[in-house]
Amino acid sequence: MLYLCSASESRAQLLKEAGIEFIQKPVDFDESSIATTNGYDFVYAASKGKWQRAVECYGKSVPLLCADSVVVSEAGEILRKAKDIDEARASLLKQSGRSISIVSCVHLQLPHALFVDMSATHYRFAPFDRQTLEAYLQSGDWQGKAGACMVEGFCKPYIVEVKGFESTARGLQTEIIRPWLGS
Repeated sequence: MLYLCSASESRAQLLKEAGIEFIQKPVDFDESSIATTNGYDFVYAASKGKWQRAVECYGKSVPLLCADSVVVSEAGEILRKAKDIDEARASLLKQSGRSISIVSCVHLQLPHALFVDMSATHYRFAPFDRQTLEAYLQSGDWQGKAGACMVEGFCKPYIVEVKGFESTARGLQTEIIRPWLGS
């Protein structure tokens, strides 16, 4: 049985949608120890750190799935999970009417191999309506989301162009990992 080493509801939902059986077994990893301003380097280090922690906790005899995602603004800034509503608003305003990349890295430990994938989905958004943005912020749905971005929710009507998998943007590139799981 696959261990999803993440507390993310989005990742769990993606596995369910893909028909992949799993048990959710989150691990603790302090992402604040990562010192980089490059989004790709950051998600690789975070996913690898979670994988190393998962191996310490559960060993390599069970399949382990660890992942991390960030939003990278058009200016190259890493937009992480907002700590409060003001930070979420600022993050979303950096995305409004602009292009972003959502970068996800996965470490999938199987009994016979370690599979690592880094993928990005690129979006161009129309300007966000301020009233709708404020309603979204008040809903709290942005909490726990990289860049406060929900491409399957609030951001969806503003998508002008997309290149890549929505699953990657939601935090787990299921189309890419599915063949490795024999699903």
